[in-house]
Amino acid sequence: MHELEKKLGYDFKDKKLLATALTHSSYANENRKSGAECNERLEFLGDSVLGMIVASYLYKTYPELPEGQMTRFRADLVCERSLHRVAEELGLGEYIRLGKGEEQGGGRTRPSILADAVEAVIAAVFIDGGFIAAKGFIDRFILTRASAVKTGSADYKTRLQEYLQREGTQEITYRMTGESGPDHMKTFSAEVCLNGKVLGSGEGHSKKEAEQAAARSAIEALGI
Repeated sequence: MHELEKKLGYDFKDKKLLATALTHSSYANENRKSGAECNERLEFLGDSVLGMIVASYLYKTYPELPEGQMTRFRADLVCERSLHRVAEELGLGEYIRLGKGEEQGGGRTRPSILADAVEAVIAAVFIDGGFIAAKGFIDRFILTRASAVKTGSADYKTRLQEYLQREGTQEITYRMTGESGPDHMKTFSAEVCLNGKVLGSGEGHSKKEAEQAAARSAIEALGI
């Protein structure tokens, strides 16, 4: 674990916390007699710690962004794809404790397992070293990409279009599905469809914003 601590940039006082953060439920279920505890509770806490620290950063760093854009920006930084990237950077898959079945099924490289482990590690650092330690980890591995994410995530429609075009000839269409509210504060709803099949839906205070939200929903559903 010392090697991993060096990668994390944090030395745990309670080494058991880090071990728990890296213990998948499949391992804990197979090793009940040893008292192994899975990382699900830590994952729950880590999700909240991460969301709060990222939200605070966005609020202070980008005063020009309205609430809706900050929400989407935060989602891009804390999504499974982002956390999976962090796990790969740390080589976290080498250290996760998995049950035999999960191991054989490729769990060591599964994005959802790796992303959950990152959240659990964040919680472990938070419990062991407090807010400043957790913020330090998040600053180093997640918020350093904030500028790039902000630039690259502005046009979800283009990202979706480019991805689907790489997959072959596809017919992508957007359609408005409703609107509500007074004229000065209308909310529009939209869907994006691929060959007639709905891929995602979203809302916004303009038709363009609703389409962007629908494209973002499709991107998340497709895991791209």
